[in-house]
Amino acid sequence: MSRYDRLMAHAFDPVDHRFDHRDTILYALGTGAGAGDLDLVFERNLRAIPSLATVLAYPGNWYARPEIELDGQHTVHGSERIELFGELPVAGHVSAVPRIVAIHDKGEGRGALVTSTREVRDAATGALLARVTQRAFCRADGGVGGPGGKPPAPAALPERPADAVRDVPTAPNAAAIYRLMGDDNPLHIDPDFVRTSGFDRPILHGLSSYGHLCRALMRAFPDRQVRMMDCRFTAPVFPGDTLVLELWQTPGGAAFRAHARGRVAIDNGEIGFAAGAHGDRPGAAPGQI
Repeated sequence: MSRYDRLMAHAFDPVDHRFDHRDTILYALGTGAGAGDLDLVFERNLRAIPSLATVLAYPGNWYARPEIELDGQHTVHGSERIELFGELPVAGHVSAVPRIVAIHDKGEGRGALVTSTREVRDAATGALLARVTQRAFCRADGGVGGPGGKPPAPAALPERPADAVRDVPTAPNAAAIYRLMGDDNPLHIDPDFVRTSGFDRPILHGLSSYGHLCRALMRAFPDRQVRMMDCRFTAPVFPGDTLVLELWQTPGGAAFRAHARGRVAIDNGEIGFAAGAHGDRPGAAPGQI
């Protein structure tokens, strides 16, 4: 059996996850919420940021596990997609079984894109709460094999000026907080490991940036219920950077991208809302969220 076949056939263990309001608040803090976000950090009338789905029944940094035939040290997050089937609870007991669903081999020395997914379900009822799809760029795993072909094209952004621009700051300790969500990849905390991986200092988790933007999008569209969010990670974000979020109104949702230090760090973003939900067009003036 080839390495490609072994990866595609790998049987992951189920992930069982109990969480409560403290975990939901900690997630909000790790994605930039503060004392002014009472609905996200105070138990009274608490609600979950939709991107909390990314950490529910999260399997951790499985790319570095010895039984997985990938070079975890040279793997970076490529993209993330969530699909929600209702409002996420702020506490509960969930489970999921991750699986690898696609591998796009770029060729020897060029890396491979590995796509995995998991369905997050209520452990008691089996109700589907969220589907999470992640694509990782395994920089040292070109030549893994498989049928070849190109991955699906990302969503195109509108060819017009953004309808709104918002500044989304990240804190210098954002990565130190966010790693408590279960992502213990040393790339985000260990300077020695980081240098061997080609960076000069720890970088912010892609999913922390993702959560920062999801929180900002909640504020930009306060009367909408998020049902889908998807984007690519195209450049590293460092703790303390400010993400400059560009928004475009689209039918049923919005398109977005974000810059950090003058480079596009999050690209080809799209967010979808529940049918029948309505909200005002986001203001066009730059502002702080």
